[in-house]
Amino acid sequence: MIESNDSLLDIEVQPSKLDIGYTSTILRSPTKPMILLKKSIAERTSPLFHDFNLGILDHDLTKNSIRNGEPIGERIVVHGTVRNEKGEPIPNTILEIWQANAAGRYVHKIDQHNAPLDPNFLGTGRCRTDEHGNYKFYTIKPGAYPWGNHHNAWRPNHIHFSLFGNQIISRLVTQMYFPGDPLLEYDPIYKAVKAKGRELLISKFDLEITEPNYALGYRFDIVLRGSQATPFENR
Repeated sequence: MIESNDSLLDIEVQPSKLDIGYTSTILRSPTKPMILLKKSIAERTSPLFHDFNLGILDHDLTKNSIRNGEPIGERIVVHGTVRNEKGEPIPNTILEIWQANAAGRYVHKIDQHNAPLDPNFLGTGRCRTDEHGNYKFYTIKPGAYPWGNHHNAWRPNHIHFSLFGNQIISRLVTQMYFPGDPLLEYDPIYKAVKAKGRELLISKFDLEITEPNYALGYRFDIVLRGSQATPFENR
C-alpha cells in the first residue's frame, strides 16, 4: 500500500486498517509496511468542478428517479460545510452519496436482502459545494439492514459520502450516521473508528434547516485532511 509522506492524520481518530470485529478488513488490510512516496505533479493538481454539468435534480433523491409516484419513507434534508485542514471552506467540489431505501435495500444486483425495492427511489445523488463550501441534499432516511458480518448483524441507518478536496489525493469516502441510533454500539464498522472520532460521523439534528410539513433537517460537516479530518474508509 502507498501512502503520501505528508499525510497529517490523527491516529486517535482514524480507524485502524485491520479490525478483527470488521471481518472483511482481515482480507484487505496491508500485510507489508507502507511505501512512502513524494507527491507528483498529478497529485498536486486540483480537481476542477467549476463548470461540471449537474442535473437540476441531482441533489434531490426524493425526485431524481420518480417513475410513478413519491418515494416511500421519511423525507430528510442533509446539509453541511466541507473544509480543509486549516478550517477553510472548499468551494466547487463534488459530493456524491449513495444509500439504502427506507426498507434497508440498495438498488444493486448483489443486494438480495428480503426487503422491498422502491421503484421511485434510486438512492444516489450528487451536488457541488457553493462558494462558502456548503452543500445540501434532499433524500429519504435509510433503513437498517442485515449484512452477515456475524450472527444477527445489522447496519445502522447511514449514508455513504464520497468527495474530493483541493488536491486529487484529498479524496474522502465516509459514512454519516444518525443521532440516537441504538445499532451504533453493535456495529463493527462504526466501532472500528477510534472513540475520539466516532462523534465526527454522527450527524446533528438541525431544526433550523428542517422544512415545515416536509422534511427533517440534519447537519453533517466534513473535514478532508489534517489532524481533524473526518474518519474515512479508503486507507
